[in-house]
Amino acid sequence: MKNRDKINFTLISLLIGFMLAVQFQSTKENETRDTRDMWEIREDYLKAKELEAKLHQEIRKQEELLAAYQTDEEYGKQKALEETLRELREEAGLTEKKGPGIIITLKPVDYIPDDMPADVQVTPEVLRRLINELNMYGAKDIAIDGQRVVNSTTIREIQGETKIDGYPLRRFPIEIKVLAEDEKGAEKLYSRMQISTIPDEFFIDNLEVTFSEPKEMIEIPAYTNPIRFGAETIKEEGER
Repeated sequence: MKNRDKINFTLISLLIGFMLAVQFQSTKENETRDTRDMWEIREDYLKAKELEAKLHQEIRKQEELLAAYQTDEEYGKQKALEETLRELREEAGLTEKKGPGIIITLKPVDYIPDDMPADVQVTPEVLRRLINELNMYGAKDIAIDGQRVVNSTTIREIQGETKIDGYPLRRFPIEIKVLAEDEKGAEKLYSRMQISTIPDEFFIDNLEVTFSEPKEMIEIPAYTNPIRFGAETIKEEGER
């Protein structure tokens, strides 16, 4: 009986040992499989994260490029507007101008400094004719006694005194600075004014007109009075 019990115990022990061994092996295989699957999942996850990171990086790159394009476009628009504004201000006479041209001087006949006859003055009609003739011969910018002539400029007699945009022309000599397109234009303007009849019209008012030789550089000031929109260009009286 005792031997039989020993045999049974041995068999049971072996069976239990075998079962434990199988269980251990099964557990080990499961752990190996789970571990392998985990690394595979981790590797796939890392690859996905790397791809996502690259995608985000590319998106940021494209957004930066788009922002740069938009900035360049806005900058281009701004520069274009600034250039247009500059041209408009220049065309309106709101900026100083420099360039080749001539200087016309008006002074009383037999002029003596600080001894101007009280009855001598520039008449608005003749002065307007001079400006129109200068424009016809290619003048680009004109200033009379330091006053810039623009499209809205008015030259008229107020209380017996000739004024340009409200500025009185009472002190002689009066300088009229005229800019041309270029040096060739200044020479052409000078030649045309040499045969003009305008000096004769000023002479009737006891005024002498002289024209300087073409100069390489003349400076004309900017127009400083408020611009009146909708004003007509300078016209001679009687013109429509």
